[in-house]
Amino acid sequence: MNSPIVYEAELTFERRGAGARRVATGEKPDEDDLPVGRLMKVTKLMALAIRFEELIADGVVTDYAELARLSLVSRARVSQIMNLRLLAPDIQEAILFAPEIRKGRDPISVRDMQPIALTANWKHQRDMWRELSSRLGPNVSTDSQ
Repeated sequence: MNSPIVYEAELTFERRGAGARRVATGEKPDEDDLPVGRLMKVTKLMALAIRFEELIADGVVTDYAELARLSLVSRARVSQIMNLRLLAPDIQEAILFAPEIRKGRDPISVRDMQPIALTANWKHQRDMWRELSSRLGPNVSTDSQ
């Protein structure tokens, strides 16, 4: 008769995007080695807008339509992303250096930023930014002046 085979291994379960889990073999990593939080989507898109602007300035791409084709998004989406470059420099800096999100939803979205970006006067932008960031709690800096 066959005797049972016993296999012993250490397993850990890692969370992936959208709540999916993956089984990983080996020991659980140290808590110190794990990332503390994540960047807001608007932070990533702000950095992407800067990169897109560089690509256009360097002649790598000719226009927003080409960026849209290469990025597999609509021209309207590229315009939304590029509108972030219309923000006052200190607001752009606050977005780029915003603290990481530890849990929950992003406190600021691109949708929140569009009306601010489309305001031509930087003083008015700063007033709108202060109002927006004050509603969002301590996760977002309100030090832009």
